[in-house]
Amino acid sequence: MFRRTAGGAVALCLRFDIHPDVVSYLSIVASAAAAVCFWHAGSHRWLLWVAPVLCYVRLWLNMLDGMVALASGKASPRGEILNELPDRVSDVLIFVGLAHSGLNSPLSGYWSAILALLTAYVGVLGQAAGAQREFGGLMAKPWRMVVLHAGAWLTALWPAAGTPRPGELTLLDWTCVVVILGCLQTIVVRLRWIFAALAAKAGRTPR
Repeated sequence: MFRRTAGGAVALCLRFDIHPDVVSYLSIVASAAAAVCFWHAGSHRWLLWVAPVLCYVRLWLNMLDGMVALASGKASPRGEILNELPDRVSDVLIFVGLAHSGLNSPLSGYWSAILALLTAYVGVLGQAAGAQREFGGLMAKPWRMVVLHAGAWLTALWPAAGTPRPGELTLLDWTCVVVILGCLQTIVVRLRWIFAALAAKAGRTPR
């Protein structure tokens, strides 16, 4: 359903010869805007409604760049790098913005950013090792944004849950905990699939 919304945008990009790299860079702009919204959400709670929408815009643009590259015949190894790198920048921007929102502990935000990077790194590592790019697990990129969306909007609806108190976790802290645990599960799942694929490729039974 998400992909079907991009049909008109792909046609528009082809008509005006918009390069897929431009779409990739725009995803960073959307992520930076989401990060700024999270950053200032402590003093302007209404920004918690806006930030998740910008996170979905980021996901939509991440999807669109690949679709435009394929439709225009501009897919290339260089484009694959430029498709991956903005994603990683986007993850860091969004979770660091959350870390400095004042609505949760900075540690939970930074650890979410670190685990998001590691999750994506393991997926790419399989491809680099001669298997395939792995996207499985509970906390792939779209689901990280869905969990963050839920935490942000619940905090907007229930302001008391976003007020930090000594020794207590806020709702957004718990949101980050879910992201972190989900990323750990995803890393394990992806590593198992990668090891199994490499073992099968070598003609061995995976352990």
